[in-house]
Order: sequence, then C-alpha cells, then structure tokens
Amino acid sequence: MREPAARIRPWIGKSLLWAGPFLFLLLLYIYPLGSILKVSFSRAEGGVAAPLLQAWTSPLTRRALWFTLWQAGLSTLLTLALGLPGAYLFARFDFRGKRLLQALAGIPFVMPTLVVAAAFNALLGPRGWINLGLSELLNAASPPIQFTQTLAAILVAHVFYNTTIVLRTVGDFWARLDPDLSKAARSLGASAFQAALKITFPLLLPAILTAALLVFIFDFSSFGVILILGGPRFTTLEVEIFYQTTSLFNLPLAAALSVIQLGFNLVLTVLYTRLSNRISRPLSLRSRRITQRPLRGWRQRMAAGAALIVIFSLLLTPLFALAVRSVTRLEPERGETTVEQGFTLDFYRALNEDSQQSAFYGPPAEAIRTSLTYAAGTVLLSLLLGLPAAWALARQGGSFLTRVFDPIIMLPMGTSAVTLGLGFIVALSGPPLALSTSPLLIPFAHTLVAFPFTVRSLTPALRSIEPRLRQAAATLGATPGQVIRYIDLPLIGRAMLVAATFAFTISLGEFGATAVIARPEYATIPIAIYRFLGQPGAMNYGQALALSTILMLVCAGGLLAIERLRIADIGEF
Repeated sequence: MREPAARIRPWIGKSLLWAGPFLFLLLLYIYPLGSILKVSFSRAEGGVAAPLLQAWTSPLTRRALWFTLWQAGLSTLLTLALGLPGAYLFARFDFRGKRLLQALAGIPFVMPTLVVAAAFNALLGPRGWINLGLSELLNAASPPIQFTQTLAAILVAHVFYNTTIVLRTVGDFWARLDPDLSKAARSLGASAFQAALKITFPLLLPAILTAALLVFIFDFSSFGVILILGGPRFTTLEVEIFYQTTSLFNLPLAAALSVIQLGFNLVLTVLYTRLSNRISRPLSLRSRRITQRPLRGWRQRMAAGAALIVIFSLLLTPLFALAVRSVTRLEPERGETTVEQGFTLDFYRALNEDSQQSAFYGPPAEAIRTSLTYAAGTVLLSLLLGLPAAWALARQGGSFLTRVFDPIIMLPMGTSAVTLGLGFIVALSGPPLALSTSPLLIPFAHTLVAFPFTVRSLTPALRSIEPRLRQAAATLGATPGQVIRYIDLPLIGRAMLVAATFAFTISLGEFGATAVIARPEYATIPIAIYRFLGQPGAMNYGQALALSTILMLVCAGGLLAIERLRIADIGEF
C-alpha cells in the first residue's frame, strides 16, 4: 500500500507548483478570452463556422494576413542583421561601459508605443530635429524627409524595439560557448570561416532561431507601431481586429481573426519553448571570464566602434531626440505673442500643476504615483506566480505538465490586446469576478504581461543549482521546505531581483491593455502621455515628452540594475 502512495505523493507535489499559475491564467486569460469569443460568435448568423469561413475567404483579410506575415518576416531578418554583430561583440569581448550599453539597449523594449512614436516624430517627424535642420540648410518649404506613415517607419520601429532580444538571447548563449571547440578545429587545419560555419554556427542555431521566433511573435502581433507610425495604408491582423471591433462593430469577424492570430501564435510559442529548452541544455558551456577577452589592436577597436555606433545610433538617437525636445521650446503657445525659444524646464514644472479638466482627471504627478503603485503590485504578483512556475520548469523539464504549460505561459504576449481588453470588460463585469471597475484589475493585467518574463528570468537560475547541493542537505536531514529556504532561495536571490526589476519596468510602460480597462481617475504614465498627445498646444505636447523622458529614465535605471544583478553566467530573455 505504501508503494503507490509513495509514487503519487511526488506527482501531487509537482502538480501543486502549477496550481497558482494555472488558476491565474484560467481566470485572467483563458476565461476572459473565451468569454469575448463566445459573445462574438453568438452574434454570428450561420453559426461559428460562418465568420471563420468569411475570414479565410475575404480578400481584405487575406491581404492583412499576408502583410502581417511578410512585414514580420522582413522585420525579423533586419533585426537579426543588426543584432547578431552586436551579440558577437558583447559575447566575446569585454570592454569599458559594456554593462551600461547593454542596459541602454534594453530601453526601447519596455517603452510604450506612444513614447516610441513621439521619439521618432521628435527625430524624423515633420518638425523633427533632422527635418528642421535640413529645411534650414536647404531652405525647403516642406519637410525634406517623409518618414512617418511609411513602410520604412514600421520596419525601423520594429528593429528599434526588438534588437535587444537578439543581443540578450543569442549574446548570453554565445558568451558561454567553449572557444576551445573552434580552436581545436583550427588546429586540425580548418580556416576561421570553416570553424565558424561547421562548429560555432550549428551550436548557435537554436539560440538564433529562438530569438528570431520571439522577434517574429512580437512583430506578428504588432499594433501600435502599425497604427501610429504606419498609418491607414497598412493593415495587420491586429489592426484589422481593432477596426472590425471599434469602427464596424463586427464582433464575429473580429473574433474569427483573433482565433486565426491565436492559432499562429500558439504554433510559434510551442516552437519557441522547445528551442529555448534546447538552449538550457549543457553544451560545453564555460564561464564568461574564460570566453571573453579585451579588444586588442586598432582593427578590433575600429570594428567594435563601428558596430556600436550603428546599433546605438538606431536605438538611442530617437530617445535622445525626445529628451532634448522635452527641454526645448520651438514655437509659442496659443494665445502667447512672445515666448523665449530654446532651453526650458517649463514642461517639467507644469507636471506639478493640477490642471484638472473633469471630475475624473488627475494631474501627471498623480499618474506617476499610480504607476508606481501598480508596478509594486505587479512585482509582488509576478514573483508569487512566477517562482513556482519557474521551479516546475526547472525541475520537471520533460514532464507532461511542463510541456503543456510552458507554451501557454508565453501566449498572453502574442494575444490581441484589443480582444483581451474586451474580454476583461465582458467576463469581469459581473459575478463571479466583478473586477472591471476595480483598480486591482490593472496590476492583474500588467502581471499577465510581465509573468512570462519573470518565469524566463528565474528558470535559468534554478536550473543552474547543482543537484548535489540539495542531495547533501537532504542527507543531513533537511526537509524539502528547508532545502528550498536555505539552498534554493539564497542562490536565486539575484535572479529574483532581476525578475522583479523586469516586472517593474514592464508595468510602468504597459499601455495596450491599460488603455482599454483603466478608469479615468486611475491613469498611469502611458495613459497620461496619451491624453497630452491627444490635446492641441505646445504645452500639452511638451508635457507628454517630459513624462516620456521620466518614464525612459526610470526604465533605464531598472535595466541597469538588471545588468548589475544578473547572475554572471546565466541568462535567458
């Protein structure tokens, strides 16, 4: 009788690790998504099959799907072309300022779309710095460069957002590959190119494919970049879902498009999790102290300098242009006859003024406090849910539950924000979860976004713990709880700080879901930026840029903390 019980007890313990994360995803993801799809399809004439058939046969939908696929593919190739040289530089060389540059490269990834659009407008818009300079130089009446509302703007913005994925995913893995493998091939007569092609590239291929898939997922479900920088000429599945929902009120077709998008993302996330698990397997990995070397000679320094200039010109110049524009007055405010142009802090001073326009409107200072509160709640929830999920992934690598839940964890990142936001309103407006009017819904939604990144930050650290440490503690009489308390938790302390910082910065910059479900009196920083950008006047625009700069600096501080706290030889995006 004891033998079956002994077999069942470990299985129950492993299942309990998934209980909290599964319940959270069930209530905050599966239930709202299922509710909005049910409501949408119930309005369809001819049953569920009719809108699905309409979606597959509609020429407009086919064009949207084709554009979604090829722009995501092209954006992914461009991101790899820019990111792989940077990944090699960060992986194989150690140089002054490296951690700072790695932190700065991550800032675009956590910036809301509105801030990115404002940054590119400040640099390349009709009244951006480059067009202003060229207009004055060429004495041109109209902006010489037409950047916004073009395909180039979409592609550049996607590369701007996602280059850090390649730098981190490929760079971290490349930094731990044993260089002796290539040296052995060279000693046997292989050229440097042959060693790279036959040894290094096959070992790097899973990491490259993992990064490419993750970039493709983000580009495939892109919404704000297409809508704001691309304009009405370009339509993706996500934009078409938004248009069918808000303009035509065709919920059945919008639901069918969401199902198609979700199907693509499910396949992509399954592939991503399989490849990321391959990266985590030991392949003669070595410490960075062994694999990295200083830059030597003028050729290496010149090549490294050129690569860094190209990468960071794209990643940082728009953000720098935004920051400079936030302290510069270019034109007088409406109703003012003379305004001193040039350097000014008026936009930042105005953030402390209470300029309420309605009973629910809050000043920007209140939005900052609200965002910090939501971010703190997101950190707490992300760690409470992410830690057991990461433990399960690390210790139950090949189990059935792990294979099922691993891709599900990633699905919220690729799900339509419009569909999910409407699902929150439909499913959470009444019993059993009447949360649609509660401020608690915002940190729940932010946790849904931050949860995958929390798990990906904690899992490698837990996998890095030597099993013999746990075995030695158990041999000395430690209970499983004591092993976790005295062995596991101290060893993953820094990884928990990294995960917390990631959740904090992601919460500060989240806009898509917040815009749908946030109450007016509980505006976050991105919502406040959106309000300022939607109002006329140089002062409102300047305040939007000032808030964007504050958000950018806070996120930069968080990402710099990640680089300082991250476990030296362990990393997974």
